[in-house]
Amino acid sequence: MSGRKNLVFTLGVVLSAGFTASALAVLLLSCHYSKLQYDLLNAVCGEIVEQEPEAGQIIAAALKEVAGGNADCTVERDILSELGYRSSDFQKADYQYNTVCVMAGVAAGAFLFIAAFLYRNKTEAARIQALAEYLEQVNMGKAVILSGSGEDMFSKLEDEIYKTVTFLYQTKDAAVQAKNDFAQNLSNIAHQIKTPITAISLTVQTMKQESGEKHLEQIQKQLLRLTHLEEALLVLSRLDAGALALQKEEIDVFTVLVLAADNLQELLIKHDVSVDIPELGEMAITADLDWTMEAVINLMKNCMEHSAGGTIHCVYGQNPLYTEILISDEGQGFAREDIPHLFERFYRGQNASEGGIGIGLALAKEIVERQNGTIRARNMAAGGACFEIRFYCH
Repeated sequence: MSGRKNLVFTLGVVLSAGFTASALAVLLLSCHYSKLQYDLLNAVCGEIVEQEPEAGQIIAAALKEVAGGNADCTVERDILSELGYRSSDFQKADYQYNTVCVMAGVAAGAFLFIAAFLYRNKTEAARIQALAEYLEQVNMGKAVILSGSGEDMFSKLEDEIYKTVTFLYQTKDAAVQAKNDFAQNLSNIAHQIKTPITAISLTVQTMKQESGEKHLEQIQKQLLRLTHLEEALLVLSRLDAGALALQKEEIDVFTVLVLAADNLQELLIKHDVSVDIPELGEMAITADLDWTMEAVINLMKNCMEHSAGGTIHCVYGQNPLYTEILISDEGQGFAREDIPHLFERFYRGQNASEGGIGIGLALAKEIVERQNGTIRARNMAAGGACFEIRFYCH
């Protein structure tokens, strides 16, 4: 029940109780004053009969006529006024009683009002104290789930406090995770950079003793590896910081696959690998053409490195939920223990090619997932590795 409905309900109960109490008070007062009138009339008639016994018949006839409802209750002479009496003269006997009743009613009303006021203040103080203790537990890191105590004006405050505390905890966990990831990335980067730098240093020392074309090629190879590492790390850092803007546009799947294969043409020829991309009709996805092509290139490159002399097969399809792209090779497939870690940064599996830095698959995963997609790796039943990409429509 909302606060407004609760207030209306409470007001209705109070008014109903007030009207009922008023009706009972009117009924009791009516009975009381009827009794007073009877006693007064009885006393007057008694005095008259006692002093004038003959007047008894006259009084009886008059009372019978009034009680029967035949009298019109009109008086030609105001005898009481002529005798010097007023209506207030006959209320003195009840004045003290009436005063006591009024004071008792006022006292009862005041008591109920004060009791209700104190109860409300006590309830509010208890709710405020409970919220204060909950916030103290939050500050000490010992907060539990905040359970609602009822539907009142504090309920919304409790909901907002719980949402804020939950958001703060999530932010804290995310910050701790980001800190741990940052430390892990720094460690991995240091390790990846250390390898080519050490190789270059050893090559330079060897060149001081003997010169040769082989050493220059080795230096050039390690420098190229450092360049690729620097470029990949720059892209990943921009992705982590949310600074890499991905354009959302309708692009054709067949076009993406063909452009990715064209960019790998020299390497494909060098490894004697071909790419089979059947034209299965127009199928569009909403993504960034350049970066989606970059992700597909990394996947094709991985397949190329593990299927020398074979063919990379690309198959794609579409349904109302998602567009699926399958990129597979004819190699030995993934080692079972490597599959859960393939998309981790700097992870290099058992059959990883020499000179790889273990960042291509991680980069592909980041690009796909930031475009409402998923990517996973598995082994084909007939042999070979397969990458499965899905771009969801919503």
